[in-house]
Amino acid sequence: MDTEAQIEGFIAKFSEGVAADIRAARAEMQRRLPGAVEMVYDNYNALAIGYGATDKLADVVLSIAAFPKWVRLFFYRGAELDDPDGLLDGEGAQVRSLKLPDLAVLDDPGVQALMARALANAAPIDPSRPSRSIVKSVSAKQRPRRPT
Repeated sequence: MDTEAQIEGFIAKFSEGVAADIRAARAEMQRRLPGAVEMVYDNYNALAIGYGATDKLADVVLSIAAFPKWVRLFFYRGAELDDPDGLLDGEGAQVRSLKLPDLAVLDDPGVQALMARALANAAPIDPSRPSRSIVKSVSAKQRPRRPT
């Protein structure tokens, strides 16, 4: 099975609304991050799609993660980011996130500033390089992808 068909199979496990949000968020991230390597993890808790300069997890800068009822934008090193507007959720040592009720959130000046700061602190993504998608892992056991 080719990579795109495999990714679409992961997305199809979600409700129509969440699946549409995943597809839209994925297309928008690909548009905003030309040359990025897209790493897909169909994990136990969520479908996570990370973007970085290489195919190494350590180089992930931003990711989208899909849960049964919503999609979130994750900042891999979000705890290090200056967040003057208090947009990011999370209290862990490294990752922060925000809910994506719709893609308009990505156009918010505060969110754009956070994304720019995250990208400035990361390994540079070469926009002249072709983007590529890689399925990194698929968990045999998964929580339901649709709300119960």
